[in-house]
Amino acid sequence: MSIENIMTKKIVTVELDDTLGTVKDIFDNLKFHHLLVVESGKLIGVVSDRDLLKAISPNIGTIAATDRDEATLNKKVYQIMTRKPVTLRPHDPIGDAVDLFNTQRISCVPIVDREFRPVGILTWRDILRAIVRKR
Repeated sequence: MSIENIMTKKIVTVELDDTLGTVKDIFDNLKFHHLLVVESGKLIGVVSDRDLLKAISPNIGTIAATDRDEATLNKKVYQIMTRKPVTLRPHDPIGDAVDLFNTQRISCVPIVDREFRPVGILTWRDILRAIVRKR
């Protein structure tokens, strides 16, 4: 079975100069844990919800938030993203993804076409769903 059969095809992308406030809004309102960073339509990075939590003040959204805390939302995506992410192609076997998850410190694998445009994303949850469906 190939990755295209189990990958999530609905992806959300952001650009280098988008603010962390924008990223936070996306994570708060959609059920995503990873955003793909693109430039001219090509993948250049990944931002996870954990990257965001590390980069912004924990006081955001509380009564204790100061102007300085709120200013952390003005940081840009390029300041916190993972550059040169590990990727796979849609027709690659699922075993390649399992190997990556077992050998790399990653929580998702962007799936790209030949021009390096993102066409999907794969997480360990997608793999587990496929295993359960197969039973």
